[in-house]
Amino acid sequence: MILKRNLFDKEESYYTVVTVGTFDGVHVGHKKIIDKIVANAKANDLKSTILTFFPHPRMVLQQASDLKLLNTLDEKISILEKTGLDQLIIHPFTKEFSRLTAEEYVKDVLVDSIKAKKVIIGYDHRFGRNRTATIDNLIAFGEKYDFEVEQISVEEINEVSVSSTKIRKALEAGDIHTANTFLGYNYMLTGTIATGKGLGKQIDFPTANIRIEESYKLVPKIGVYVVKSVYNGKEIYGMMNIGFNPTVNGSKKSIEVHFLDFSEDVYGKEIRVELLHRLRDEKRFDSIEDLQKQLVKDKEATQALIATYDAE
Repeated sequence: MILKRNLFDKEESYYTVVTVGTFDGVHVGHKKIIDKIVANAKANDLKSTILTFFPHPRMVLQQASDLKLLNTLDEKISILEKTGLDQLIIHPFTKEFSRLTAEEYVKDVLVDSIKAKKVIIGYDHRFGRNRTATIDNLIAFGEKYDFEVEQISVEEINEVSVSSTKIRKALEAGDIHTANTFLGYNYMLTGTIATGKGLGKQIDFPTANIRIEESYKLVPKIGVYVVKSVYNGKEIYGMMNIGFNPTVNGSKKSIEVHFLDFSEDVYGKEIRVELLHRLRDEKRFDSIEDLQKQLVKDKEATQALIATYDAE
């Protein structure tokens, strides 16, 4: 997959089939659109292309926006690389870019920069300054600038019935099963392993603290989760706590993973953790001993779930 981080890079360019969107989560609905542009590009000897933006437009245009995203930029690139897409363009979104008129956007971006021969887009797509132009305007511009527009109908979109908003709400409610089903893959958290207070090690449950640099990344509901990771090519399982460690009067939210049957030093290294199942809410225990007893139960529940995954 060709990756461009600016629309106007003076690199070799190709005639394309393109779709445009934020593609947050790259969920099963998005993949239906991507499959369509990939197949269309192959049939017409064109390059399948996605144009997306970073930061998310709402983060730029709505100063008070507290929008949390399902993917970091690196996660999104990693997921899209596996779809068969030929080209991904991630353009910096700015207020200046948002002020392009509809025709400037079509001519400067779709035609001159991306060399679109076909645009496949949702029925409700809006573009140009203040998002005033519609699919009908795009079709008219297509006739003027010699590109075809294929509209993804409301029926096709409703057939999938998935949205990034629904997935965010599921994660915020701790409903990992629904989120993973809608995504078509396991929700992931990517971060650097940092040192913690060392309490876990004292009670025979050493943990790796995950520090996520991207403040916009959505962290699911506080609680205890069964997770999976890949380290040095090997799958490792564990249980992860998202929360404040109330038993020891913690005041700062943390993400801590206890990996089962794993003892390697991972401090300072980046790791990606996939969330498989939510075990329970975070609780405050009367003593460290009570916490340790609960962790033993959590470990048993985690091992039982892992056995079902291995049997699949």
